Amino acid sequence: MHIQNFKTFCDLVETKSFSKSARLNEVTQSAVSQQLKAMESHYDMLIIDRNQKKFRLTPQGTVLYTTYKDILGLYEKLNCEIQEMSNIVSGTIQISTVNSIGLHELPPYLKVFIKQFPSVNTRVEYRRANLVYEDVLHGNADLGLVAFPTLHKELTIIPFANDELIIAMSPEHKLTKKRAIAIDDLSGMDFIAFEKDIPTRKATDEILNRAGIQVTIAMEFDNVETVKRAIEINAGIAILPASTVLTESERKQLVTYKLEGGMHNRPLAIIHKKNRLLTPALRSFVELMQNKSLKVD
Repeated sequence: MHIQNFKTFCDLVETKSFSKSARLNEVTQSAVSQQLKAMESHYDMLIIDRNQKKFRLTPQGTVLYTTYKDILGLYEKLNCEIQEMSNIVSGTIQISTVNSIGLHELPPYLKVFIKQFPSVNTRVEYRRANLVYEDVLHGNADLGLVAFPTLHKELTIIPFANDELIIAMSPEHKLTKKRAIAIDDLSGMDFIAFEKDIPTRKATDEILNRAGIQVTIAMEFDNVETVKRAIEINAGIAILPASTVLTESERKQLVTYKLEGGMHNRPLAIIHKKNRLLTPALRSFVELMQNKSLKVD
């Protein structure tokens, strides 16, 4: 048995999916099935209970899984210690992030990180918020970047920034005639919104509901770039993270206003599994993201 076989089996148990385990380990689904059969032949016992409709381990399979996880943990710890002793920061970091953070908050930090640690291969995948959590929980990603982080017993949440929510609209919108906009001015307006399961949409609804404001949802999208395109053609206005509209505001493609009633924060955080051993590369990345004094372009 090789260490990679241990990982493939543990991924199979945790995802309860042959296809997902195959994808995580860059092998075919058939290879995962063959590996399982080889394990059962080697130990001369059943590992998965075939009498159950759902994926379920036999008692013997549970013992194997627990032991393999311990072995993988020790192997990962050994690798980390060797890297630290050698003062090496290398390896691969897999990051899963929502579009707004990945496109507007992450790039300058990523630029600095790649310059400081050229031996680290950093991969970024853009996902919906719920899928970022799934990626981290199922081991598809080492780290996740989310807004309005949700508490979870298996996750560690590390705050790294706050973004302000502001009003954005086309220069042709009638509200731009005003010097300042009261939240009451939003009543009855056509809104371009995020889809209902997206955290920033939930925060927007809460802001409007708390003020007793009724708006008309003209369109719903799952990412900030599409929302901005709809605003640019004057299909409606939106409440958006300030960092996502800096370029359009500078180019006079959009007009922005602060929301009434103080700053409305959008907390941003890094998430990872609580039992995830952070390699030197991962620790360096997290520390960089938390460095408030870092000067990024």
